[in-house]
Amino acid sequence: MAYTSDPSGFPEPVDLSHHLSWSTAARTASSVKKFYKYFSIPGIAQLAGGLPNDKYFPYDTLEAKVALPNRWKPTPNKPVDPPTTDSGATTCKHKDEPDASRLVVPHDAGVKDPSRLIDLKSALQYGQAQGYPSLYYFLRQFTRNNLHPVIPYKDGPEIILTCGNTDGFSKTIQALSNEWSAGHDPVDERPGLLVEKYCYMNAVQTAQPRGLNIVPVEIDDEGMTAKGPGGLEDVLENWDFSRGRRPHLMYTVTIGQNPTSGTLSVARRKEIYALAVKYDIVIVEDDPYWYLQFPSASSNALAPKPAKSSGFEFLDSLIPSYLSIDFQGRVVRLDTFSKTAAPGCRLGWITAQPALVERLLRITESSTQQPSGFVQSMVAELLMGPQSSTDPGRGGAADGSGWKVDGWVRWLEGLRGNYERRMNSMCDILDAGKELVKAGRRNSLSKVTDGEDEWSVVEKTKMYDFVRPLGGMFIWVRFDFSSHPLKKQVPAPRLSQALWVFWTQKPYLCLVSPGSIFSPSEQIRIEDSFNCFRLCFAACPAEELEDISKRFVDGAQAFWRIKDKKKIDELLEEDGGITIEEQTGNMERAMGSLMGMC
Repeated sequence: MAYTSDPSGFPEPVDLSHHLSWSTAARTASSVKKFYKYFSIPGIAQLAGGLPNDKYFPYDTLEAKVALPNRWKPTPNKPVDPPTTDSGATTCKHKDEPDASRLVVPHDAGVKDPSRLIDLKSALQYGQAQGYPSLYYFLRQFTRNNLHPVIPYKDGPEIILTCGNTDGFSKTIQALSNEWSAGHDPVDERPGLLVEKYCYMNAVQTAQPRGLNIVPVEIDDEGMTAKGPGGLEDVLENWDFSRGRRPHLMYTVTIGQNPTSGTLSVARRKEIYALAVKYDIVIVEDDPYWYLQFPSASSNALAPKPAKSSGFEFLDSLIPSYLSIDFQGRVVRLDTFSKTAAPGCRLGWITAQPALVERLLRITESSTQQPSGFVQSMVAELLMGPQSSTDPGRGGAADGSGWKVDGWVRWLEGLRGNYERRMNSMCDILDAGKELVKAGRRNSLSKVTDGEDEWSVVEKTKMYDFVRPLGGMFIWVRFDFSSHPLKKQVPAPRLSQALWVFWTQKPYLCLVSPGSIFSPSEQIRIEDSFNCFRLCFAACPAEELEDISKRFVDGAQAFWRIKDKKKIDELLEEDGGITIEEQTGNMERAMGSLMGMC
């Protein structure tokens, strides 16, 4: 369907109620919480609820020392020079500006308007499931006006705050799929979830206990493919109904895909969205890395000029969300503060069509109720600051006001700059060391030469390869174990397992994520995943990043020099002698918290 940027011509979002689970469709509004909006009426005597007295809260204020929004140096939105590898520790602040600001959330801000109120009196009280009103209104406006200024369905989207994207996804799956149990429910009722061939496994582990059929879709360097063998069209058009219902849900990470770091172009998004319309699919877009798009690694051809400016060059330079082409309202977008503030905040938000958000609101009322009041008030004060001259709070700006939208965008731009420099630094070292170089003299060559000249032969063996990430926090490295000297004596999966152990030993001491823990199906795990490893360049201390990267390369080079099968056997014995299958299961459990929580 063709559409314009004129909101008056936008269609109504499609009715997705036929996708609602039975329990979600049956939910009604909380009989108590629907009264909360009346509690804020000035002068009203509150005798109805079971709220504790705010004077008895043991917290008088919340205080923190917070960064100024320009702490980190950005990188160009359209770079023309080769990528820089400096540490990015420098800032753009003036000499007179402090390194940080003192943030204060007061007990009572004295502000009457609940949409602007930020204090402990309100934040630590029972609140609305939609989110702390002041933060909710800020994020709603930021989402609609700046992040996604054109969402082509009538009246645009609604948002609801979550306890991070894992919570948001869990509620979305609960809303849009019924639980299914083998041996109890008919096979033709089994729901399915489309995912990338390699994917964020916490999402899979959220869906599997509900009985969902996990359906991998082929990927390339961008991410999910629309056409070709194993692509989305192939999977849907040739669906085997003996496996259950044709999937109506898709989970996808489109920017800096976890774990492969793929970044999906707008052209590919349009192809996939057209298939979603044809086959009635709801796209759940998990985008914790959206702000971490790296221009130095791309031609900038992936991000077209926006139909409507966000008001910020940085945001305009980013590849837009699926929401930008969602004329039917079938996209559920998950956003989070985990990568832009801190994972421990456990704070994020969902953007979707209003009818679906209303159902998610009903789920929230009887589950998490709302994100932490402590966290919401701190983030709200950071961004918005005090709302009147008598408000005793202090925001995140140097003068005590809030960061506001422009400060928040500047913070995001600086974060992108630091992560981009880290990515380039690690990739440069990996690229330089991906081949094992051997030099030596061959006597046979002296027969065809004149005199006593010495001849040296240089042999290069490529051990691994990777694609420089266009976004995110990860580098997906694919090894070629067929080039290892012991390829005929040791199966590739066994070599892969031994290499993983080898890296953990001195002097290399590198812990990487094996591809097996991102495999959504047993077939992918057995047939291919052993070739792959995921490296995260985000958490390494800046001063150790290069050394750690070199240790990874040195470990791979040393492993490729092993010619005695006994050494491989010894490495695997040191790993406890467990099988590859056992190793994968143990690793999934042990590394679950290190996989990049959303």
